[in-house]
Amino acid sequence: MCRSLPGVYLITDRHQIHKKKTLLETVDELLQAGLRMIQLREKDLSAAELYPLAKELRCLTHQYHSLLLINDRVDLAQAVNADGVHLGHHSLPIDVARKVIGSKLLIGASTHSHSEITRAYEQGADFVTYGPVYFTPSKAPYGKPVGLQSLQDICKYAPLPVYALGGVKTENALETLQSGVAGIAAISALLSTPSPAQAYANLTKVLIQHKKS
Repeated sequence: MCRSLPGVYLITDRHQIHKKKTLLETVDELLQAGLRMIQLREKDLSAAELYPLAKELRCLTHQYHSLLLINDRVDLAQAVNADGVHLGHHSLPIDVARKVIGSKLLIGASTHSHSEITRAYEQGADFVTYGPVYFTPSKAPYGKPVGLQSLQDICKYAPLPVYALGGVKTENALETLQSGVAGIAAISALLSTPSPAQAYANLTKVLIQHKKS
C-alpha cells in the first residue's frame, strides 16, 4: 500500500457520541478539521444496517479525500468502495482477506502481543493497533491495559506501523507518541466531546510537537 498513513485516525462508536450530535455530524466536523482516516466500527449493527451508514461515510470521506476502513466486513468494504478493512481475531484471516481485496487496499489488524504483530505482518497487514494502552471502559472486556513500557518494547521490533489504542487523550498523547508508535487510534477522545474539531486540533498539536522534538 503506497498511501501514507495519518498520525491520528478515528474509530467510530456511535454510543460514545456527545448527546447533542450524531455520528455523521461528528465525522463531518472532524473531516473539516483535517482528519484523514476513519474506521467504521459499529459491532452491534447488522450488515443491512451498516451498509447505508458505510455509503454515507464513503460520500463524506470522498469529499475530503480521506480514507475509509470498514471493520471486519470485507464484503461491505468492497460494496461501498472503501479504502480497506480492519480485522480482528474473529474476522477473516489476514492472508485470506488480502487475496480477496487485492494489494491496493489497506488492511489494519488488532493485536495484543509481539507474536500477533509478527503474524499480521507475515500475512500481509499494512498496520496494526496495539492496546489498550491505558484504561478505558470500551476496552475493559479485553483485559488490563498493556501500559507504556509494553508499547515501547513492541514498537522497537515491530515490522510495520503500530497505532496506540485505548485511553489515549491529549494529556497523555505526547508520552504515547514518544514510545515509538506511528500514531494514535482514537475513539472517545474525539467522540465524547462537545467539540470534536477542537479535540482533533489538540491531538494534532501534540503530534507536531512530537515531530519537532
